[in-house]
Amino acid sequence: MVSKAASDVPTQAPPPPGSGAGKYLHSSVAGAAKILVVGPLGVGKTTLIGTVSEIKPLFTEAVMTQAGARVDTAAASAKTTTTVALDFGRMTIDGELVLYLFGTPGQPRFLPAWRDLAKGALGALALVDTRDLAASFDALGNLEDLGLPFAVAVNVFPGSPQHHTGDLRAALDLLPETPLVACDARDRTSSVRALIALVSHLIHLATETS
Repeated sequence: MVSKAASDVPTQAPPPPGSGAGKYLHSSVAGAAKILVVGPLGVGKTTLIGTVSEIKPLFTEAVMTQAGARVDTAAASAKTTTTVALDFGRMTIDGELVLYLFGTPGQPRFLPAWRDLAKGALGALALVDTRDLAASFDALGNLEDLGLPFAVAVNVFPGSPQHHTGDLRAALDLLPETPLVACDARDRTSSVRALIALVSHLIHLATETS
């Protein structure tokens, strides 16, 4: 069990915009990268994509059905709609690297569509909610099964329990090299930093294998 403590989850995710972070991946993936934004129902995927997208995002929200209403988590309790296909947005880093962001449905019954969206993706940003960490286990497990590199962003909700980084890593069973950052999906700067943490991780992995 994660013990409550003052949060020391990093809020900065180097390198910042303007540092040339996109240049390496620009030469590797022709200036574009498909990125998944994953996590359980109500964790903030749709909000994050809408916050950072430089184009009008595509949302496929529908009214919650009885199947979705059976999901009982702190994040989902107030939701009346859910993503039923995908969310889509676009963000450019350093004026060179374009991230195409695909938000996955949060409900387990949409897993087949989730796996189809993962095809061709270079990595994923996994959002978690400390009010219900266990709800994120399926998404993280799916990423590991697919061998898709990912970073974890703790979406900070009002009243969320705060934990030390080590406790969160242990609870989520993260590898030491997996980035873990704090994020407010409603705030553009915070959300961009979370995505840059993922890009930086992908760059590091690419340079290790080159």
